Amino acid sequence: MSHMLREALEAPDRVAELLANDAKLYETLAARLKDVSPSVVLSVARGSSDHAAAYGLYLIMRRLGTIAASLPPSLLSVYEAPLKASRAAAFAVSQSGRSPDVVEPLRTLRAKGAVTAAFVNKVNSPLADVAEFVVPLHADTELSVAATKSVLCSLVAQARLIAAVADDSALADELETLPMLLRKAAGTDWREALPILAPADKLMVVGRGPGFPIALEMALKFKEVTGIQAEAFSGAEIKHGPMALVGEGYPLLILALPGPAEESLLALATEMKGRGASVVVVGNPERWSGALPLTVSGDTDLDPILALQSFYPLVEAIARQRGRDPDSPPHLNKVTLTV
Repeated sequence: MSHMLREALEAPDRVAELLANDAKLYETLAARLKDVSPSVVLSVARGSSDHAAAYGLYLIMRRLGTIAASLPPSLLSVYEAPLKASRAAAFAVSQSGRSPDVVEPLRTLRAKGAVTAAFVNKVNSPLADVAEFVVPLHADTELSVAATKSVLCSLVAQARLIAAVADDSALADELETLPMLLRKAAGTDWREALPILAPADKLMVVGRGPGFPIALEMALKFKEVTGIQAEAFSGAEIKHGPMALVGEGYPLLILALPGPAEESLLALATEMKGRGASVVVVGNPERWSGALPLTVSGDTDLDPILALQSFYPLVEAIARQRGRDPDSPPHLNKVTLTV
């Protein structure tokens, strides 16, 4: 078994540990954020961690009503933009906590008066040293270059904090069910998609709302682990140009997750299938015949996490079928030290 698959299957236990620890930390950080009432929340991250952060930004805007955006790290680490941050909060997300272009922006934002928190797996790291609050991800050691369990823990940690800030007991209760649901999702067989996805040299991954950051993460994993040129698009954005690429046999993975965007994504899947595209839908098999089945929670904002848990074993299997080592993508390292 590859490190990647083993670590993906460990994620439910890592999430259970995350949820069982640090209650006082989340309470204190939530109280600080409620006291400051930031006018904007910025995220600082790269790669898979940036996709996890984008999911958190979505929840912040939807659940808290606070404007939130991803900060291009180079604005501070390279271009030294004179950002005003006295009424801001900044969340950095990282597995290693070592990349200078994540560490330095968080250091600068804290010096400018922002409330800063590092969601980090390596709590003894430069990123943890510069943050006002350190939120451990509890993902344990991750050996595969392709991050899995640390990404899932990043998603859950942010949702847990947002539930605390919003005093949302219903969301908090649903989070407690996630380890059980993640175990179910990890065992869900998506290998039916192999005949379409494994031979592909290009494909689109389509999502919307909280599912779009997950589409971004899936597209990245296709690129780094399988060598497939995959790109992620919003279900709305795809009609502004990318649709011109879709013709006979073009593969699409469409995340028709429960929620307000489900109907439009199913309509898009129908339209693309009508063009002759090879469409794989993640969603409700009762609404799309042959859909890759989705494990669902009692809160649709958590369903993207469950979809990602089911996806990781699939993409690992695609890599092996294509003759690639999922643990060692070419030209990549576990820690990327960019400035």
